[in-house]
Amino acid sequence: MDFDVAVIGLGAMGSAILYQLSKLGVRCVGIDRHDPPHAMGSSHGDTRITRQAVGEGEDYVPFVKASHAIWRELERETGEPLLTECGTLIVATAGGETWHHGKPAFVERTRLAAERFAIPHEMLDASVLHARYPHLIGLRGDEIGYFEPGGGYVRPEACIAAQITMARRNGAEVRTETIVRSIRPVFGGSEIETDRGTMTAEKVVVAAGAWIPGLLGDGFPPILSVSRQVLHWFEMEDTAPPATDWPVTIWMHGAGEEDYLYSFPSQEGEHTLKVATEQYSVTTDIETMSREVTAGESAVMFDTHVKGRLAGVSPRVAKAASCVYSTTPDRGFVLDHLPTAPGTFVVSACSGHGFKHSAGIGLAVAGAVAGRSADFDLSAFSIARFG
Repeated sequence: MDFDVAVIGLGAMGSAILYQLSKLGVRCVGIDRHDPPHAMGSSHGDTRITRQAVGEGEDYVPFVKASHAIWRELERETGEPLLTECGTLIVATAGGETWHHGKPAFVERTRLAAERFAIPHEMLDASVLHARYPHLIGLRGDEIGYFEPGGGYVRPEACIAAQITMARRNGAEVRTETIVRSIRPVFGGSEIETDRGTMTAEKVVVAAGAWIPGLLGDGFPPILSVSRQVLHWFEMEDTAPPATDWPVTIWMHGAGEEDYLYSFPSQEGEHTLKVATEQYSVTTDIETMSREVTAGESAVMFDTHVKGRLAGVSPRVAKAASCVYSTTPDRGFVLDHLPTAPGTFVVSACSGHGFKHSAGIGLAVAGAVAGRSADFDLSAFSIARFG
C-alpha cells in the first residue's frame, strides 16, 4: 500500500483529520480537487461562529471543547491568530419553541448544555439585553438571551491553512488540484483513481462535503441535501461607532426556522458587518450552483433581517459570497465507517454547524481510523440511524 490513510477533501474536516493523523506518525495523504483553503465548498467566509454549549445536542460538546484547545495549540505553532473569544450571544423569544438547526427551544437547550458541562455563561432578560447591547435596536421586550463569554469566532481559511501546513511539516503528503474519480476495494485496502494517477491506501477517509454522493454513489445512502447559502458584508454608516466590540450574535426574531440572522463584529481596519441567515427549502447541485451573489439577494437580506434590528448598518454592500451546506434529515453529522466498505470512513455532513467542531472531529476521527483511542463516543453519528 502507498499509504496507511488517504483523506479525500481538505476543507474544515479533512484538513483537521490529516493534521491529527500526521501527529500520530501515520503515512497519510490528503487530496482535494481545488487548492485549499478555497471558496468552492463550505469552509470559507473570513469568520465562523464558535460556542462550547451546543444547543444542537450535548454529543457535540466534547468536539468543540477539544477544538478550542487545538486552535490555541496551532496558534502557538504557526503564529497565526485563529480563535477570537469576543463572546457569543443567542437571542430568542422568551418561552418560545424557537427552532434552530432542527432543534426546538434552542436557547433552553443551550443553557442546559452549559450547565451540564460547566461552561461559563449568563442568562439575560430583555431589559438587560436592551441595556447591554444598544446596537440591537429591534428588541420587542419579550426576548431572552444566552451569553457565552468564551464563544466568538474562528478564521476558517487560516485554520485550514495552518493544519495543512503542520500536516506537511509532520510528513503528510498533500495533493491539490486533484480530482478523485473512484475508490475501489482491493486486497488489503482501497485503490483511489484520480485525474493525476492512481494510489492505494489501507484506509480512506471521505470528507468531501457536498461531493460525497458523487464519490460514493450507491454505496452511500441518499441522505444528503445540498443548499446554497449567501453571506453579506454591509458597510457601516459613516456616523456609526465601530462594531469591533460587538459579540457574535445569533438572533431568532420570528417563529419560522429561517426567521433569524447571525452577525459578526467588524474586523480590524474594516467598517463593515458580516451578516447572514440560512435556508434549507431550495436545494442545489454542487457542480452547477451559482457562485455569484446578486444585488437583489443582498437587498432582501437587508430588508428582511437587518433593517430595524442592527444599528448603524447601511444597505450598501461591501462584498458578498456564497457557500454550500450539505445537510442530513436530522441536521446531524455522519462520522462512521461505510457499511458497504468498512475500510472507508465517512465524515459529513456539517449541516450548517460544523466548523466549530472540526478540529476536535479531526482528533476523534484520526484516533478511530488509526486504532488509537481519543476518548470520543461517535455512536450518535452513525449512518445506521437513518435506517
